[in-house]
Amino acid sequence: MTTFASGTAASNSKDGLTRDALTVLQPGFTGTTAPDWLLRRLGEGLASVGLFGRNIASPEQLTALTAQLRAERDDVLVAIDEEGGDVTRLEVRTGSSFPGNHALGAVDDVTLTEQVALELGRRLAACGVNLNWAPSADVNSNPANPVIGVRSFGADTGLVARHTAAYVTGLQTAGVAACTKHFPGHGDTAVDSHHALPRIDADLSVLQSRELVPFRAAIAAGSRAVMSAHILVPALDPDRPATLSRRILTGLLREELGYDGLIVTDGMEMQAIAATYGIERGSVLAIAAGADAICVGGGLADDETVRRLRDALVAAVRAGELSEERLADAANRVRALAGWTAAAASARKASPAASGPVAVSHTNGLNSSNGSNSSDGTGGASGTSGVSGTDGTGVAGGAGGTDGATDVGLVAARRALTVTRSASHAPLTEAPYVAALTPVANIAVGDETPWGVAAELARLLPGTETGSFTGEDAGASALAAAAGRPLVAVVRDEHRHPWMAAALDTLLASRPDTVVVEMGVPRSAPRGALHIATHGAARVCGRAAAEVIAGS
Repeated sequence: MTTFASGTAASNSKDGLTRDALTVLQPGFTGTTAPDWLLRRLGEGLASVGLFGRNIASPEQLTALTAQLRAERDDVLVAIDEEGGDVTRLEVRTGSSFPGNHALGAVDDVTLTEQVALELGRRLAACGVNLNWAPSADVNSNPANPVIGVRSFGADTGLVARHTAAYVTGLQTAGVAACTKHFPGHGDTAVDSHHALPRIDADLSVLQSRELVPFRAAIAAGSRAVMSAHILVPALDPDRPATLSRRILTGLLREELGYDGLIVTDGMEMQAIAATYGIERGSVLAIAAGADAICVGGGLADDETVRRLRDALVAAVRAGELSEERLADAANRVRALAGWTAAAASARKASPAASGPVAVSHTNGLNSSNGSNSSDGTGGASGTSGVSGTDGTGVAGGAGGTDGATDVGLVAARRALTVTRSASHAPLTEAPYVAALTPVANIAVGDETPWGVAAELARLLPGTETGSFTGEDAGASALAAAAGRPLVAVVRDEHRHPWMAAALDTLLASRPDTVVVEMGVPRSAPRGALHIATHGAARVCGRAAAEVIAGS
């Protein structure tokens, strides 16, 4: 085992420059065990590893994997993109046991948000993960945003700020470092930075009063890390995207906002950087601008990528394009965070009570619509049920916690529902046909994570069938497939997809008794005999909706 103390000692080794260049990288890899090249790089100075859904098969496997990494370097930062809700890596194949940010924002109970983050953090810590690239502090001010949406707590700045702070507090109470993202705010974009470079043309006054407020709250809450966004914000820097901008990372984040923790880049292989600067040049510019850690590995996940970035940083120092002091400062910030997480893990082991159950708030049931539609708050959405939110499936179900802790996600999902009923609607008693009107998933969410209500309805109403539909003939195709059975239509961000709205028109014109479940941002008016807005597509959101549909 190699042990590295935080601070400057490692930089004073014979090849401190190369070691520092490795230390600032956060690479990924393929497989469910650590490859030899990764273990070798940990011995040479690599201090961080990023995990993705492809690396996780079970809680036991994940725990063994992180132990394998720590056998080589005991203070290694093991990072993951686990937002809960739509973006889950722990439960990538089953769907999350926790609703995401938008659902928590819909409830607007900061105590509940902190409880959810605490329980999620405990499960991460129990598996040996100590850095979470979450929460998203983006204010989703642009309804057409293709990549943030339900990953945001909402469009209200104050709401986003208070829930960001609560999430940071909960996660870090569990000993997992929070990485608040995507600085200086990705909410007002209409382009996905995985594909191209987004641009935000808001005035400085708007940025100060909207985008930056949640990051100020996160800093005040002690967020150990902040992730930069690959976005161009001309009011802050007309020339370079935030990840590569000294004005933004050093001038704004460090000096103006007073942030002293770790600055992590978003994935450098995303096209906003890779297609404009290239990952080598982009990494050099990011460190020079004030970033401390280079996230790479979502797409590029091999030793060659690590070698290329290491050599690019070393060459830049030797050519005078990057100061050795700036690289050493970045490396030392990585080591400092590694030291914090190692200390937090030791404290957790010394105090087993810190891993006990969360006291779950069960107050408030559904959010119900006003007006002519009846909403009596029944339908199984009360938070008093003792049913576990994990069902023993996926990683979360076995990654620690007790019966008192495991249902916090289900409680939150139930409370997040907004239900609109027609006077004639009655709970379904016959197995329905579930028509999923399916948009293309953004890369952050991925298409490998199941979503919808069909699986959960099948538990309550055996014989439930489902199909996925998209495009201009989606409505007609769904009607034909349903063949007269009770019909449940599941949509995701109807307001962003004209074909989806047209499909719903077709369904409701022929079948006004259709139940509609909106699992994205609920911008369109409720319609259908029963309309349920879940504020997210996590498995637990589907379960909460299914309970209402079946009246259980």
